[in-house]
Amino acid sequence: MNSVRPVSPDRLPELLRAMPKAELHIHIEGSLEPELIFALAKRNGMALPYANVEKLREAYAFTNLQSFLDIYYAGASVLITEQDFYDMTRAYLERAAQDNVIHAEIFFDPQTHTARGVSMETVIKGLHRACVDAQAELGISAALILCFLRHLSEEEAFETLEQALPWRDLIIGVGLDSGEVGNPPEKFARVFARCRELGLHLVAHAGEEGPPAYIWTALDLLKVERIDHGVQSAKDPALMQRLAKDRIALTVCPLSNLKLCVFPDLARHNLRQLLDAGLAATVNSDDPAYFGGYMNDNFTQTFAATGMDAQHAWTLARNSFEASFANAATRRGHMERLTACFETFR
Repeated sequence: MNSVRPVSPDRLPELLRAMPKAELHIHIEGSLEPELIFALAKRNGMALPYANVEKLREAYAFTNLQSFLDIYYAGASVLITEQDFYDMTRAYLERAAQDNVIHAEIFFDPQTHTARGVSMETVIKGLHRACVDAQAELGISAALILCFLRHLSEEEAFETLEQALPWRDLIIGVGLDSGEVGNPPEKFARVFARCRELGLHLVAHAGEEGPPAYIWTALDLLKVERIDHGVQSAKDPALMQRLAKDRIALTVCPLSNLKLCVFPDLARHNLRQLLDAGLAATVNSDDPAYFGGYMNDNFTQTFAATGMDAQHAWTLARNSFEASFANAATRRGHMERLTACFETFR
């Protein structure tokens, strides 16, 4: 089912919400809603520099990636116990399931927590337990990807990897996130080589605010399997050709790009351009608590602004399953569910 029948514009939002999909770019700390931040702060006896939930939400006015990261790290400071990490992850997975996300590959930033004295064990066990329970109770599968903070050193990344190795079987891959500009992928070439030796999947943020050159080096030096964001690839025709030819997935986050001023408005987002050029782009929510939308918000708002249609929807959902690190049998099952959903809209 590579082509689909047209769906009327008035039914397209319904299709976008109903279709099964995978989320491949979600920072779990970025799913912390203000209400949960205040609840965890109260549970842990912590004071926040905001009077209430409304004042905290008002602070979510970002001009670039760094202005967001500053408040993101402050919000994460309320995470102390294994139960905190469980509650955060469970809340996200419940919300994702409402949007018919049936598989999620979740980024987490252990250095944000170990620097505060929270153990790696506390972080990973809390996250993993929520994933296990969500599979059993919500029918959504989830896996964990450990991300290195690129504004820190490669030596610190190696230390983080060593700390995580006792729980290697609970992690499917590693990624690279945090402030992109001035922290090129090659800074982490050796630690990614070690992760590859360990059999971990490899992904990296590149080409969000950084130049297309960062995408080239993420591919050639880090040897990543997916590019997180990657929207700046449109500035390099040769790179576009390579990404299309090699079916390197881009985990695009439209509302994040809008909130961080990567694009001035959604109508000028290049997601449709990427898809029409044959790239394996996907839609994701990134840090939904901060950027104003979970998966279905990203789909419905971006489609309304760009005029994409049911064929684009099918392609994006298919890409999300094909680019996931789920096994082949699981991916086939996901595609069968996608096909069945589209059949109901004939």
